Amino acid sequence: MTFGIADPVGAIGIQADLAAFAAMGCHGLSVITALGVGDTTGVEDLQFVEPEWIADQARVLLEDMPVAAFKVGYLGNIESVAVIAEIMSDYPEVPLVLDPFSTALAEQESDEELLPAIRQLLVPQSTLLLISAGELLRLAETWREPSNAQTLEIDAMHAIQLGCEFVFVTGTPSEAGKVTNTLFGSEGMVRTDDWPRQSGSFIGAGNTLSATIAAMLANGLEASEAVFEAEEFTVASLAHAQRLGMGKLVPDRFFWAREPDSGDA
Repeated sequence: MTFGIADPVGAIGIQADLAAFAAMGCHGLSVITALGVGDTTGVEDLQFVEPEWIADQARVLLEDMPVAAFKVGYLGNIESVAVIAEIMSDYPEVPLVLDPFSTALAEQESDEELLPAIRQLLVPQSTLLLISAGELLRLAETWREPSNAQTLEIDAMHAIQLGCEFVFVTGTPSEAGKVTNTLFGSEGMVRTDDWPRQSGSFIGAGNTLSATIAAMLANGLEASEAVFEAEEFTVASLAHAQRLGMGKLVPDRFFWAREPDSGDA
């Protein structure tokens, strides 16, 4: 089950999550938290769904069907954070992937209000928090003073101390031409993976990654294995990305189902 915005393009949010779930052999359930207005350059505006409607969408589904994993995406207001956190508290045994930030969306509320709510209400309930190095820095400044020191591992471990099991940081410092992602657990760094940096500007890469991790956890994989499988899938989806409009490239989550071109190996 995914909580997120409805994106008309299908590059991020609910539609993108459902595509990634399906690619991993999972049936996706969706709870819409906002309606987006945008194109392949990004989301221009959001109309948020009332909290009681968010709760009703989720509760009706949860009373009807078992859920193997949750994914919570972008949450632009405190009301959405609070209502989803209350729902999650009733299902502590179900894995939860938290991916609350998106570069495709403009900030809807000040970090001063929203980030502490995410930290206090959702991070402690998460199985895995997916966050970029820059986003982790912003989140960490809700519990410490700003610093120019290299605090990435310290900040990740603090987030784990808040209650989540794993913190998966994307875009950690790496060599030129590479993208490095690092998974932290209660004992420290669990794994770090390097991937070739692909040319082009993409929309929906992080969404693909977090949704695929949730699907892999639903399929019974351990967190470390789920992360690696999701990274592989995301890299391949970006390699087959499509220019559907005049903006950014959209990952192709169904590249594996298409007939190869005659020139492909």
